[in-house]
Amino acid sequence: MLNFTVHSVDKAPAASQDLLRSVQAAFGFVPNLASVMAESAPLLDAYLKVSHLFNQTSLTEIERQIVLLAASRENTCHYCMAAHCTIAKMSGVPAGIVEAIRVDQPLDDPRLEALREFTRSLVATRGYPSPEVIQQFQAAGFTERNALEVVLGVGQKTLSNYTNHLAHTPVDAAFAANA
Repeated sequence: MLNFTVHSVDKAPAASQDLLRSVQAAFGFVPNLASVMAESAPLLDAYLKVSHLFNQTSLTEIERQIVLLAASRENTCHYCMAAHCTIAKMSGVPAGIVEAIRVDQPLDDPRLEALREFTRSLVATRGYPSPEVIQQFQAAGFTERNALEVVLGVGQKTLSNYTNHLAHTPVDAAFAANA
């Protein structure tokens, strides 16, 4: 059985210490996900870079949070659901949207539901959503660019979801209310 360490900044591998310091500066603490990823500086660096790039997409903050939540839900990632439910609420995503995704229910807003379903389907089918899901996504006003940006968000969540699955990452106190 693999036994992952939840690294502190000062006891992490040397190549990861500055990365963890940047996470701490951004969040005010180091989430356990980053502490676990610190075992592999390239993984932590990639995750942080992909996260930064995803935040630069044309998707709105709410749309990005829907992608992250829907991918984490489909991948059944307990840690990321707790973290992103917390972050989504802090980012202004309505509580009803967060709860609907958490329990795998359709969203009331047709555009946002098309995005949720496209993301969910992209993960579930490993990149082969049905023509109907794609048509619904496009009919809601999303473009080819948006579809590729969803792929980027799914990539970000794949890195974190799979890390959490392997490591059984403990949920941080900051996210525990949404676990």
